[in-house]
Amino acid sequence: MVELLFALILVLGTHGMIMPARHPTTTDYVSFYAAGRQVNAGVPAQVYDPAAHHAAEQAAREIGIPYVHFFYPPVFLLICAPFARLPYLASFIAFQALSLIAALTVLRRVLGLSKWMTIICGLAFPATLWNIGVGQNALLTVALFGTATLLVDKRPVLGGAFIGMLCYKPQLGLFFPIALLAQGNWRAILSATGTSALLILMSLVIFGRDTWTAFLNIARQAHGTYETGAVHVASLTAPYGPLVAFHAPLRVAYGVQAATTLLLACAVYRTWSRPCRLPIRAAVIAAATPVATPMTMFYDLTLSGLAIAWLVRDGCDRGFPPWQKFALFCTFPLPLLSGNLGNSHGAVALVASVAVLAVALIGARRGDQADLT
Repeated sequence: MVELLFALILVLGTHGMIMPARHPTTTDYVSFYAAGRQVNAGVPAQVYDPAAHHAAEQAAREIGIPYVHFFYPPVFLLICAPFARLPYLASFIAFQALSLIAALTVLRRVLGLSKWMTIICGLAFPATLWNIGVGQNALLTVALFGTATLLVDKRPVLGGAFIGMLCYKPQLGLFFPIALLAQGNWRAILSATGTSALLILMSLVIFGRDTWTAFLNIARQAHGTYETGAVHVASLTAPYGPLVAFHAPLRVAYGVQAATTLLLACAVYRTWSRPCRLPIRAAVIAAATPVATPMTMFYDLTLSGLAIAWLVRDGCDRGFPPWQKFALFCTFPLPLLSGNLGNSHGAVALVASVAVLAVALIGARRGDQADLT
């Protein structure tokens, strides 16, 4: 509850409701809200015009707030538009509350705990605090991702549909095609493909081809936003971010990131191609994703939290090895220091994601050995 209070203070502080801010400020949610208002005004293509979108953000909050970029595909506008019908603060609260409820519902299914214990565990994880505080959508992501992992074995069509819904933030669904191919789960593959295609078609019909053209044009420029430091790259959860933040050559940063992603793709394929227990497979894919995708921020460590939850579930079912409880205890609070704290602390986001990944991969290796004995 202390963290929830801190998140509330963070939200109110960034909106100037505790004491006047020295400079106009806001949360990332203003980007979603402004995009929704542009859609509702009948100009969806202007979402991908930075000048027009920034003007919409300032109209929603106040003149002078810094620009919050919008690189999401038009599929996400299907979510932004209805929430933009509400006043800004009511919209912010509704979006975060519904996302939190969805994420906690999934967490309860994973852990098998009581309602109140699930709430305590979910709110205690620092990435939850960061997501609410900065007004992001990582709780929505973890709800879709977690539901997909829960369903993909026993109800592959429905599980695949939830994977398909991740097309609003496609980089976070990076490893699902590899996992499903390794598993030979063709029903889930077809369902995920069909769901994504349907959502893309809906957005194309509703928002028009010009909106998709504008998105594709600005998507080609997104890497420049990260390379020039317009986004706080030190708080990225993948190796690319800290390398750029500490002035490594771009070729080195991209090379290290590409090698990391390739190695993790192999690890995901290996884990999902074997008769490995679901909690281990789910933990590996959830933990690998934030490390493998170069545009994943500190608030997306909610996926690392999902990986921890699956590892706890496996430990409760099969027993914890002597080291694992301590390892999970150490990794759990790391995201607290992963936010925009400057370059000297920014690499904590990478440390947090890699630490959880290491525990998950060791757990997968232990699971393989246990299955052989």
